[in-house]
Amino acid sequence: MNKLTGTKRIQLALLLGSLGLLGPFTIDMYLPSFPTIVEDYQTNASLVQVSLTTCLLGLGLGQLIIGPMSDVQGRRKPLLIFLVLYLLASLICSIAPNIYTFIASRFIQGFAAAGGLVISRAIVRDVYSGKELTKFFALLMLVGNLGPIVAPIVGGGILAFTNWSGVFIVLAVVGLVLFLIVTWKLEETLPKENRVPSNFKQVVSNFGSLIKDRQFTGYALTQGFIIAGIFAYVSGIPFVYQNIYGVSPQVFSLLFGVNGIGLILGTQSVGRLTDFISEKSLLKFGLLLSNSAGALLLVALIFKAPIILVAIPIFFLVASIGIISTTSFSLAMETQGHIAGSASALLGLLPFVLGSLTAPLVGIAGENSAIPMGVVIFTASFLAFLSYFALVRKASANVQTAK
Repeated sequence: MNKLTGTKRIQLALLLGSLGLLGPFTIDMYLPSFPTIVEDYQTNASLVQVSLTTCLLGLGLGQLIIGPMSDVQGRRKPLLIFLVLYLLASLICSIAPNIYTFIASRFIQGFAAAGGLVISRAIVRDVYSGKELTKFFALLMLVGNLGPIVAPIVGGGILAFTNWSGVFIVLAVVGLVLFLIVTWKLEETLPKENRVPSNFKQVVSNFGSLIKDRQFTGYALTQGFIIAGIFAYVSGIPFVYQNIYGVSPQVFSLLFGVNGIGLILGTQSVGRLTDFISEKSLLKFGLLLSNSAGALLLVALIFKAPIILVAIPIFFLVASIGIISTTSFSLAMETQGHIAGSASALLGLLPFVLGSLTAPLVGIAGENSAIPMGVVIFTASFLAFLSYFALVRKASANVQTAK
C-alpha cells in the first residue's frame, strides 16, 4: 500500500500525528503545574511525580492490550472506544478530590491515551514498508513532536488564567476533537482477511516470537532505555528549572518547548538523510550523541553550572531522541507487518515501563537536588548504547556468519 502520495499522504500524517499527540499532551501539559499541585493537595513532590509514573504505566499497559486488540478487531473501532475513555478520565482528573484519586485517574487517562499512540503506529505499518516506512514515520513524528513543544507552553498559558484543573479540561476537549476527526476521516486500514484470530494463545505466541527475535528485542530495548531517560528528564526538569534555578512556569514552558525543536530537528534529519545514509548508521550516531550529551549534563549538574550549561546538553540529548526513536522503530517494525499491532505494542510498552521506574528516581534526593536526574539520564543512555551493540549488532554478525 505504498501508494499514498502528495496531499493524501500529508493528510494521513496530520491525522495519525494528531492521535500520537495524546501521549505527549497527557505527559507534558501538566508539568508546569507540579509545584501548584503539591500546594493544593498539601502533599510532596515525590507523590505528585507518582501521578506521572501511573500515567506512564497506563500508557505502557494500554499499548500491550490495545495493540493486539487492533490486530484482531481492526484499527478504527478500538481507537474510537479508547478516545471516549480518555475524555472521561481527563474530566475525572480535573475534579479529583485528593492526590490518590488524581493518581488513579492519571493511570486511566494514560491507559486510554495508549490507543492513539499504538494504533497510529500500527496504521503506518499497514500502509508503508521499507524506506518509505522510515520516511513516513519521520513525517508522522514531525507532527507528533509538536506535542512536547506545544503542550507545556499551553499548560503554562492555562495556569496564567486558571488553576491546574483547567489543564485537564482542555485535555478532555482534545480527546473529543480527536474522536470526531477519527469518526469522520479515518478509514479502516486493516482488512478483515489480514486480521489475526481472536485467540489468547495466539496473542501470547505473537509476543513470544517478538521477544525471541534478538534484533527486534535489541531495537526495543535501545528505544526503551533512551526514552526512559527522557522520562526522567520530564519528571525532574520542572523542579530543576523552577525550584533550583528559580524560573517562572511561563519561562519553564519556553525552555521546555525549545527542546521540542531539537526533537523535531533530530527526527527530520532521519527523513532527509535516509536516502543517503543507512538507518543503522543514523541510529549509531544518535546513540553516540545521547551518551555525550548525557555525560556533559551530569558534569554540569554536579558542579551546579549556570542554567545555559544545563540547557545546551539537554537540547542535544532531546535531539538524539528524535534520531534514535525514528530509526529504531522503523528497523524493528520492518519485518513485523503480519503482527504490526503487537510489535507496536511492545515497542511502546518498554519505554513507559522503564520510564515509570526512572521518573520517581529523580526525586530521591529532594526537590532541590538535580544530580539524581543527571545520573539516571546518563545511565539510561549508556544502557541503550549497550542494548544495541550487545543484541542488534551481535545478531547481525551471527546472520552474516551463517550466510
